[in-house]
Amino acid sequence: QVQLVESGGGLVQAGGSLRLSCAASGRTFSRYNTGWYRQAPGKEREFVAAITWSGGRTYADSVKGRFTISRDNAKNTVYLQMNSLNTEDTDIYYCNAGGKADTTTPGPYWGQGTQVTVSS
Repeated sequence: QVQLVESGGGLVQAGGSLRLSCAASGRTFSRYNTGWYRQAPGKEREFVAAITWSGGRTYADSVKGRFTISRDNAKNTVYLQMNSLNTEDTDIYYCNAGGKADTTTPGPYWGQGTQVTVSS
């Protein structure tokens, strides 16, 4: 079992930056592929970025060049650095773990989500 807790969301102006964190429990977290997804009210949850246990990264086209996913296995934490934010990035962001490597398909473990709001 893995429990995930996101933090770092908030309100930011367009063009600004935020860094999301996902703290995980479980001694085997370092062996899990992890990712970030986002969802707006009334819409399906969509893939944002993923990082494998060995550090391989995948990004959605909409965030390439602006977002960076990273992990610190010693701290059982995954990060999402978000730069050049725009209003279309406004969503609830969810951390995920346990997905297959090099895919956008999520695994079975989800955090509770953190709200990101970008104002114009």
